[in-house]
Amino acid sequence: MEKEYDLIVFYDGDCGLCNSSVQFVLNHEKSNEIYFSAIQSEFTKTFFESRGLTQPDFSTFYFYKEGQIFIKSTAALKLTKYLRFPYSFLQLFLVLPSFIRNWVYTFISKRRLTFRNGFCVIPTFENQKRFLK
Repeated sequence: MEKEYDLIVFYDGDCGLCNSSVQFVLNHEKSNEIYFSAIQSEFTKTFFESRGLTQPDFSTFYFYKEGQIFIKSTAALKLTKYLRFPYSFLQLFLVLPSFIRNWVYTFISKRRLTFRNGFCVIPTFENQKRFLK
């Protein structure tokens, strides 16, 4: 039986900007309750299939929170709740209409591979168990 995880970040494991974002979360989270899974992983494939979700798009950031899956800017902003001050205040941007937030998200996402090439998350020994493969 698959273990249930309450908080999971799904990210493009081949994207330098995405890996930098994972490292940022690891460095600024309030507690160690967030798990991470590269979109390319077997865990992600099984996770999405078992919930009847379409397979994730590599250019999209996903955040699973207690039974709900959030995408794009909503996912990123919902995640900030679990970050230390002052980053947790970024949640305030959720008041903006999603079409505006997602326009900015898509603009960055289309260029993500040029922002930060070759960065790979190397988790500490204690964080390795939080990376789902």
